[in-house]
Amino acid sequence: MSSMREIKRRIRAISNIQHVTGAMKMVAAAKLRRAQGQVWAARPYAQKTAEVAGRLARAPNARQLPLVAPREVKKRCNLLVVGDRGLAGAYNANVIHVAHASLLKADQPTSLIIVGRKGVQFFRRRKVEILQYYVETGDEPDLALAREIARNLMEIFLNGQVDEVGLIYSRFYSALRHVPQVETLLPVEAPAVETVETVDYLYEPEPVKVLEAILPRYCEMKVYQALLEAKASELGARMVAMDAATKNSGEVIEKLTLSFNKARQSAITTELLEVASGAEAMKAQG
Repeated sequence: MSSMREIKRRIRAISNIQHVTGAMKMVAAAKLRRAQGQVWAARPYAQKTAEVAGRLARAPNARQLPLVAPREVKKRCNLLVVGDRGLAGAYNANVIHVAHASLLKADQPTSLIIVGRKGVQFFRRRKVEILQYYVETGDEPDLALAREIARNLMEIFLNGQVDEVGLIYSRFYSALRHVPQVETLLPVEAPAVETVETVDYLYEPEPVKVLEAILPRYCEMKVYQALLEAKASELGARMVAMDAATKNSGEVIEKLTLSFNKARQSAITTELLEVASGAEAMKAQG
């Protein structure tokens, strides 16, 4: 059994860790509330933008637009969105695993544009082409950053550097549930026939002109929504992980306190026995 001094030292160390994890949980919870509000606010706009863009992509001449025209896929590029920091449970590992599996399954060469230090650290050690990366993007995704990333993606797609652009991020459902997603960003795909409403819309100017104007905004919004979803997922995972760590620290402290009490009781019993033995020895000598 460890000495009482060693046990007390461990109790103090774990207690300090518990204070840190408790504070991190509270910070993550506060940030999650803001991030979750941003996700709920942005989703209707993103969904409607995607719906309009998909409907317009079904126009007869829409496939003449470079961002809509299908190509033979010879090279792909995926935008991977993960976190800059750890201490978020399996969040980063799950998204990176999905991205890595997607690369292994791809029949064409695939490069990456990465948002998040954890993704950069993982794929730098592997034979994967990283076209660009963004780190330390903060806990509140910036629309200006989303526009910059979207414009870079559209540029490499339009100049023929890649033939397809995908998104890999974690979609937020709740603090306990966030699911990695793999989606196609470019070329813009028209929805399936059965999912299209039968209502006819009148566009002014013509649908292709409207689509041409809306496509850059659609790409920017898709990237921005991915950043929001990923950040909310990361904060939710961190809050849950820190809550679990705080509870586990409390359990370890309880076990160590019990061990400390047992060691102290054993020491007291030993001292009492020594005193009693000494007293008996003195009586025998007298």
